[in-house]
Amino acid sequence: MSIAENIAAIRDQMRAAALAAGRDPGEISLCAATKMNDASAVRQAIAAGIDCCGENRVQEMTQKLAQNAYEGRPLHFIGRLQTNKVRQVVGNVALIQSVDRMKLLEAIQAEAAKQETVQDILLEINIGREKTKGGFDPDEIWSVLDKIPVFSNICVRGLMAIPPISENPTGNRKFFQEMCNLSVDITRKKSDNVCMGILSMGMSDDFADAIACGSTMIRVGTAIFGRRNYDK
Repeated sequence: MSIAENIAAIRDQMRAAALAAGRDPGEISLCAATKMNDASAVRQAIAAGIDCCGENRVQEMTQKLAQNAYEGRPLHFIGRLQTNKVRQVVGNVALIQSVDRMKLLEAIQAEAAKQETVQDILLEINIGREKTKGGFDPDEIWSVLDKIPVFSNICVRGLMAIPPISENPTGNRKFFQEMCNLSVDITRKKSDNVCMGILSMGMSDDFADAIACGSTMIRVGTAIFGRRNYDK
């Protein structure tokens, strides 16, 4: 199937999942995870109606920016971001989804202040509490939020999560539901520089469950572009 056909099929699945959950399909965005896909593939996905592009690697993002690959859709950074590469990302992306530690928050604030801009971000939550993954522990996020008001050049737009790999098709529902509950609780807190509205969770294999549990943005790569060849 072509990229356009894959996206059409995903849209149908998104709509079905949303309606089954009693939700408006229009409140859920499709972010194309474009890692290891060239500018031509990205342009095809944009033409087929994705809502935004999500890039994982700074070097790859920079190359595609030079090729105007993302023209017509917002660009998000969705991979683990090293602090020494923050200056290449701030100001070039609409949203940094993967803010997973305080040191990174501080680096983004410093660069955004230098550029005299406000950078929108999501806080990444280690919802499975996995030692091998980045992300704020769900129990520590409240102390992080207490510090957000001092970061005047950052605006928290919501949360992002990558749950543990599950062999059970519906195994991540409990993590998705916990994320949704956390998002609701943070919204009620009404902190400065925190404008909750995005809950980014769900990928190619589990986005229907994520939508059922309240996701407002899914990040899909394989189901759009096919499996990546890491041997290249």
